[in-house]
Amino acid sequence: MQYAHEQGLKWYIAVGQMLRGWATVKDGPVAQGLAEFSQGLSAYKATETELSLTFFLALFADALTTAGLCDQAMDSLNEALALAERTGERYYESELHRLKGELILKTNDSDFSSLSAQAEAAFQSALQVSRQQTAKSLELRAALSLARLWQRQGEPARAGKILAETYGWFTEGFDTADLRDAKALLDGLESTVRSGE
Repeated sequence: MQYAHEQGLKWYIAVGQMLRGWATVKDGPVAQGLAEFSQGLSAYKATETELSLTFFLALFADALTTAGLCDQAMDSLNEALALAERTGERYYESELHRLKGELILKTNDSDFSSLSAQAEAAFQSALQVSRQQTAKSLELRAALSLARLWQRQGEPARAGKILAETYGWFTEGFDTADLRDAKALLDGLESTVRSGE
C-alpha cells in the first residue's frame, strides 16, 4: 500500500484497504476494519472497474457477517451475484451461492425448515456451478456446507455420501483447513452411521 500511495496507484490502494480491512475485522477491532473495508470498496468502485468485484463483495459480506450485520451481508452477496450475471465474471460464483446459504442459516427465524430449504437450494447451486467449472476446492466447500446441513437435519448417510464423493478426488493438500474439516466431518458422519446400524 505504501508503494501504491507513492506511485498514485488508486486501484492497488483500494485493494490494499479492502484486504487490510477484512483482516482487521477478523482480528479486531471490527468497527475499524469495517470502516477501512468500506472506504476501500468505495474507492475501488470509483475506479469504474468491475474486475474481481464479485470476490471483494464476497469478502465484504464475510466481514459484515463477522460483525453481525447479516442483512447488509446479504445485500453484498446479492449485489455480487447480480454482477456475476451481468458481467459474466463467474470464477467466484460458486462461493457466492455457498456464502448465501450459510448466511440464510444465520437468520434469526424460528422456521428452520423454510430456512434450511433456502440454504440447501443455495448450496446445491454452489455445488452445480463448481462442478461445471471443475473447481474442486470450491466444490469441497459447497459439499461441506451441504453435508453439515444434512447432518443437522438428521441425515448422516446422505451427508457422508455427498462429502465423500468430493473429498475422494483429492490426492494432496490434506493439511489445508477445508480438507481437515472435511475429514473430521466425514469421520464423525461415519461414526454416527455405524452407531445407528
